[in-house]
Amino acid sequence: MIRDTFAAALKDAMKAREPRRLSTIRLVQAAVKDRDIANRGVGKDPVSDEEILQILAKMIKQREESASIYDQAGRAELAEHEREEIIIIKGFMPEEIPQEKVRAILEGVIAETDASGLRDMGKVMAVLKERYPGQIDFGKASGLIKELLK
Repeated sequence: MIRDTFAAALKDAMKAREPRRLSTIRLVQAAVKDRDIANRGVGKDPVSDEEILQILAKMIKQREESASIYDQAGRAELAEHEREEIIIIKGFMPEEIPQEKVRAILEGVIAETDASGLRDMGKVMAVLKERYPGQIDFGKASGLIKELLK
């Protein structure tokens, strides 16, 4: 389970006295706990590993946007801080599938779901998100899906 990985990484960061890694792992755990609490409020189960990967992907995207804004504002030290956090968070994500293989996967899913036009894009994306959470950049994948469904 990914939660166990976070706990072990937190302990390792404490022992190694790595403050940046330690604070980033705590941020991740806090985000997961927040989602657990939100789910509990509506009678859902605690977040699954798949949902945790979605949380991590969202955190990475937020930090990429922040780093870009800091670069534009001339705050290189803050942008570097965000990039270091991205590297730490990506360490908990599964290996990203190369773009060449993504195209083959998309073609397979399109054939499997009998998608024939852009109106079927949602079906294809749903299957991808279920099978490959954190392994595919869904922003790039949606562009490819549009191209393949035309």
